[in-house]
Amino acid sequence: MERRRQSQCQTSPSQASGRLSHVLVEANALPLPGSLELAAVTTSTNPSEQSKSSAATVSVVVPVYNEEENLPILHERLSNVLSKLGRTWEVVYVDDGSSDGSLAWLQALAAREPRVQVVELSRNFGQHPAILAGFSVARGDIVVTLDADLQNPPEEIPKLIETLEQGNFDVVGGWRTGRHDPWVRQLASRLVNTMTRLAIGSPIHDHGCMLRAYRRAVVEEIVACDERSSFIPALAQALAKRSTEIPVAHAARLHGTSKYSILNLLRLTFDLLTGFSLLPIQLVSLTGVVVALGGVAFGIFLFVRRLIVGPEAEGLFTLFAILFVCLGILIFAVGVVGEYVGRIFLEVRRRPTYRIRAVHAAKSR
Repeated sequence: MERRRQSQCQTSPSQASGRLSHVLVEANALPLPGSLELAAVTTSTNPSEQSKSSAATVSVVVPVYNEEENLPILHERLSNVLSKLGRTWEVVYVDDGSSDGSLAWLQALAAREPRVQVVELSRNFGQHPAILAGFSVARGDIVVTLDADLQNPPEEIPKLIETLEQGNFDVVGGWRTGRHDPWVRQLASRLVNTMTRLAIGSPIHDHGCMLRAYRRAVVEEIVACDERSSFIPALAQALAKRSTEIPVAHAARLHGTSKYSILNLLRLTFDLLTGFSLLPIQLVSLTGVVVALGGVAFGIFLFVRRLIVGPEAEGLFTLFAILFVCLGILIFAVGVVGEYVGRIFLEVRRRPTYRIRAVHAAKSR
């Protein structure tokens, strides 16, 4: 009886190693927090498969607003580019309240493609809030943003990722060369970029290009900021330790029209200046000081002239012109202060920057 108990308690070395390997396989099968759960655990010793599994995973975030005609071509080109990277990848499409058939097409795509997620927003929030919504869902080590209009070719993505990894950068932006936009749009874009560089001290030449690559740490910090009005390239530039930009190609639109008018660009510029710099209100203060000093000097001049020449009626309309200039400066100053107060009001209300209605993905995910 005692021998039988000893035989039941004892385990052979081969059985122990088998149990240990079984435990290790089960432990390795557990998903790691924040990692992509797109690859199964294997015991292959193929060097190419080992290098693929150790490479950084890639997520591509694409905001979509009424791009039904461009989506089939975009996804075909995008999937071809990502498949050649030799990495695990996913695409996160964010439908920003489209009124055409974009959402229906994306839902059908997500149902049959396990590497695609579709984030459906409750309404149209704008390009940058849509990207923030995509950031909150994306799981890759490297997150690339791309517009859906195909003016930024997906074929430039490998160049961004290579620069990001070889240069150990946190953010790599695209600098559009040979732009295929109307000259009015190009002129407005140059003015916006120049004002932005002067206001926030950023060395980036093209803040309007959404073809950019970010490391996971920067993406998480951007999402954690949770600002009501945020300009993602400028915010990433402020959070990144090392950043750069590289020339990228630019193509003409195949279908549809641009969603950014001149008025939208001006509004975006004002949001950018007041959201990342105190320079506008400082310039207004400086202008007020200059106008006040000029008024004092002009008053002294009129007093001395009265003593020398005597009373005169001429110059009344000149005084009116000066008065209107001062009133214009005053109204402009009130407007600038109002922009900053409005931003404070938006932050105090704490309304969500975006609202996700649903995330559509294949059932096998």
